Amino acid sequence: MNNGAGRRINGAAEEDDDEDDVNGDLDAWERTYTDERSWESLQEDESGMLRPIDNQALYHSQYRRRLRSLSSTAARIQKGLIRYLYIVIDLSRAASEMDFRPSRIAVIAKHVETFIREFFYQNPLSQVGIVTIKDGVAHCLTDIGGSPESHINALMKKLECSGDSSLQNALDLVDGYLNQIPSYGHREVLILYSALSTCDPGDIMDTIQKCRKSKIRCSVIGLAAEMFICKHLCQETGGTYSVALDESHFKELILEHAPPPPAIAEFAVANLIKMGFPQRAAEGSISICSCHKEAKVGAGYTCPRCKARACELPTECCVCGLTLVSSPHLARSYHHLFPIAPFDEVTSSHLNNPNCKLQRNCFGCQQSLLDPVFGLRKQTRACRCVPEVQTVLLPGL
Repeated sequence: MNNGAGRRINGAAEEDDDEDDVNGDLDAWERTYTDERSWESLQEDESGMLRPIDNQALYHSQYRRRLRSLSSTAARIQKGLIRYLYIVIDLSRAASEMDFRPSRIAVIAKHVETFIREFFYQNPLSQVGIVTIKDGVAHCLTDIGGSPESHINALMKKLECSGDSSLQNALDLVDGYLNQIPSYGHREVLILYSALSTCDPGDIMDTIQKCRKSKIRCSVIGLAAEMFICKHLCQETGGTYSVALDESHFKELILEHAPPPPAIAEFAVANLIKMGFPQRAAEGSISICSCHKEAKVGAGYTCPRCKARACELPTECCVCGLTLVSSPHLARSYHHLFPIAPFDEVTSSHLNNPNCKLQRNCFGCQQSLLDPVFGLRKQTRACRCVPEVQTVLLPGL
């Protein structure tokens, strides 16, 4: 009995020593469920039973969402192709909360990087700037520009969170920068807000009206609960307001802002814009870069008007102010004016029907549509005679 008591005492002492280790007393299978948050992979069906999330159903729902967006663009809605977007990131103490793994700010930084790259891919003529809110003060982290790498590198070096958040200070700062944008540019603000309050020095309602008069579209993605002031801001300026439920939902919400939104009707005015198509300099040439104010060796771009050197495109010449682009940038922007027509899904049973007059081979790759490896088969709505194919593993149209 003494040995048993000794073992129990030693066991209790060992448990006290491991008290700080959260997973120290868990088995391997328990740690797996703890680390992976497996309860987020369950959903409730019609009968109230829990079952795993059907990824195929999620894919179909995302595809149908893309179809609806394509249908909306088919109505010849005017969109802003030259966008000037400021991303406002809340770096208050609320951003360090760990309800998103590993923390809110880590999730924000990860998906902001993805968003910036996707934004420049879909909007090659647009420019982005980053503003942070910390200790009740708004700071301009990066000036508005067209280099995704410079924005991402600057953001990854400034992820410390502290103090309160001030929505009014951020709007005042962004409004001062966007008021200098030419009239043909579409002014937008995307706010990633983690706090549940805002510590403002004045009346934020006046600031909201000032943003509205400046034609600034403000959108907010919340990482906590819904706030009235954020919703009111989006309603007054024509933006969208949403609250992320989890990391995957947050990624979906932020990527919805990558395509150009419809232009506000009262501000949609056609303009003729002067653009320059600079020539690429030789690889071994040495010249002073007008962007960084220093001598650089290597390829650059020469402004056709003032002959100043720029490091990358698209950009605005620092000397004469001419917008510098390349022909591929215009070509990539063109598809927003004339989007691909929506497609309808074609089932394999319909293709196996002897009375079906559709082709059995994909129009693009000439592979057989009856192959079970193809999950979705589509045909254009315009002619309904040539089926297209898209596998589940490939991105949507």
